[in-house]
Amino acid sequence: MDWARPAALAVMAGLTMAVAGSLVTGASAPLAVGDPGPVVRWGLPLVQVVRDLAAAATVGLLGLAAFLVPETTRTTRRVDATRLASLAGAVWAAAGFVGVLFEFAALAGTPLSGPGFGSQFVNFVFEIEATRVLAISALVAVLVSLGAAVATSRAFMGWLAVAALAGTVILSLTGHAAGSASHEEAVNAVAVHLAGVVVWVGGLLALVAMRPRLGSDLGATVARYSTVAGWGFVLVALSGLESAWIRLGSLGALGTSYGAIVVVKATALLLLGLAGWRHRRLIARRLTQRASDSAAFLRLALGELLVMGLAVGAAVTLSRSAPPVPDRPASTGRVLELTGYPDPGPLRGLDWLIAWRTDWLFLGLALLMIGLYAAGVRRLRRRGDRWPLGRTVLWVAGWAVFAYATCGAPGIWGRVLFSTHMVMHMAIAMLVPLLLVPAAPVTLALRALPARQDKTWGPREVILQVVHSRVVAVLSHPVVAAALFFVSLAVFYYSPTFELALTTHTGHLLMVAHFFLTGYLFTWVLVGTDPGPKRWPPLMLLVVLFATISFHAFFGVVLTGSRALLAPDFFTALHLPWMTDPLADQRTAGEIAWGVGEAPTLVLAMMVAFAWVRSDRAEAVRRDRQADRDGDAELAAYNAYLAQRKAQLEKGERR
Repeated sequence: MDWARPAALAVMAGLTMAVAGSLVTGASAPLAVGDPGPVVRWGLPLVQVVRDLAAAATVGLLGLAAFLVPETTRTTRRVDATRLASLAGAVWAAAGFVGVLFEFAALAGTPLSGPGFGSQFVNFVFEIEATRVLAISALVAVLVSLGAAVATSRAFMGWLAVAALAGTVILSLTGHAAGSASHEEAVNAVAVHLAGVVVWVGGLLALVAMRPRLGSDLGATVARYSTVAGWGFVLVALSGLESAWIRLGSLGALGTSYGAIVVVKATALLLLGLAGWRHRRLIARRLTQRASDSAAFLRLALGELLVMGLAVGAAVTLSRSAPPVPDRPASTGRVLELTGYPDPGPLRGLDWLIAWRTDWLFLGLALLMIGLYAAGVRRLRRRGDRWPLGRTVLWVAGWAVFAYATCGAPGIWGRVLFSTHMVMHMAIAMLVPLLLVPAAPVTLALRALPARQDKTWGPREVILQVVHSRVVAVLSHPVVAAALFFVSLAVFYYSPTFELALTTHTGHLLMVAHFFLTGYLFTWVLVGTDPGPKRWPPLMLLVVLFATISFHAFFGVVLTGSRALLAPDFFTALHLPWMTDPLADQRTAGEIAWGVGEAPTLVLAMMVAFAWVRSDRAEAVRRDRQADRDGDAELAAYNAYLAQRKAQLEKGERR
């Protein structure tokens, strides 16, 4: 089979590296206490290699089918790639469930054949975070595999690719990242690393497997993959450097066995980067001109897959080996245990301006968004088009506020103080969207991104599909958007999700994403100029705005007068020596929610009113032009109608 050779090559290279790395680091050596046996110790890294490569192949094949490969009336490439993805997903699921079994045995220190192992596994597999995450990933693999077995539409294939990617990225919550002293930075780095790896490796696996079916379209597909692989290389390189530094702590640690595996992995990454450059500069160009050069592509791709397999094996070894920097810090405190960060101390006035704790995920996201926007503006200017400077300023300001809210004082003290948390919430949900939405990023993207001529879905086509989808049509209904903005606010704070967001990294990320997306959606519905579903009349939008903000103010009033502490188990367990009254701080949070929302509301109301006036002026101008063209036929017809009605009334009176 076409896919068997590259898959076997990558798997064998990964297995070889995993075995060699385990011997070097001693990751699979017998344990003095609670040894699960050689089957588990040696089988676990090998199963991980198969799982990771199968997951990458699943993502790559689905992404190839949905976004990269051209289709004709005489080909079935997309369906063929999706069916291969179903097979890869089945291997991923099988390896994933075996990995859950082995991981539980390793954590319990019990052989698979030990007494009571089965009952312990059933009772506690979902109680332990590591095995719970692995099980969820395996379940996602099952669903993706079943979906890929029947998928025929590109939209479904695209969503399956996203689901498969999510099922892989969630693995960042296991291994050394989950227990690292720099927990959140480590998890973020591994998540970005996994995303880059599966897209990069999986895309190449998919290309090699589908090469015989692509024919003359191989060059165009390889060129598109090279762009995706370039982004993957950047993500893998940057996140890999951060992860290595967190676990090594110093350059001197490169002399350890753990550091030796890091060097091997970094060398493999460098070689892959050079091979990718050769792909982009030479092979893809030659394939576009002559499809017969596919043998050269295959030789280079197989070499890349060999190195990729080695890199995956090295990564598995690192995840099973003890790093030079201990997973847990030497000294701990209650605040560190609950939040992952030490006690920041009392918040003083100047701290609002100078305090900073870099969260590379959020800061990196802000810089990426600014960079992409600037690239779009630059592309427009290079071809002679103009883009308003004010929109660019608003976009940069919006992401600067986002970075401040997540990395500055609101992000630091928002982990321990309800009042500062509310400042962060208001900034992300109300102020940031108010700056970003008028910058019209979707309009810029549609004007700057090239359209594909072979009916495949590139970035521009995906954006169009999303903004005109039924899901967006439902979500952008003003009542729905308003309900998401307010109702979810109340549900979040008056349910256990608030405490989860304060105590878990995943909860914190989901909270920030929720604040941002619901705020952006609500603002876009009211004052957005980007394309999308049909807008409501301005008067109705003002009604929705004032009704929503009234509920928002009511929430602030209720919170201000509350006598019960929200998330009590968290705030009372902090034992901050400089904060003795959490309930008073909660009342301050209510005042912030009530008062801070007034200024953005006023600005939104003014923007809606301005849009109303502008639309009325545009309509008046349109009617004047129409009157000039047809001699004011509309007014003449109306006067004739009035005259006719008058004649009918006079005739009725005479009778």
